[in-house]
Amino acid sequence: MSAYKAFKACVPIEWSDKLYITLVRGMPGTRELHRRTLEALRLRKCNRRVVRKNTPTVRGMLQQVKRLVAIETKEMYEARKQKEANHRALRPPLVINHHHSSPSN
Repeated sequence: MSAYKAFKACVPIEWSDKLYITLVRGMPGTRELHRRTLEALRLRKCNRRVVRKNTPTVRGMLQQVKRLVAIETKEMYEARKQKEANHRALRPPLVINHHHSSPSN
């Protein structure tokens, strides 16, 4: 299981009025119909993200190119961003005290 799928599994999926769509695979070697669909979604380069309204038209387009894109709801997107921010946050320094004990005779 990929890290992305593992993350998706831990976030509850709810209805969202906006979809965050990221192109995760390249367009070379894909069908012309898929390339035109990605152009219509304004996804031209890998790892680019667009925000679209959750409409039946957009969902139909995403169904065509579902193997090329990652789709997140607003809640999933915010949870992932929060997790990344927590990972990058400064952590308190690790303090190690080396108490040299004197030998007792």
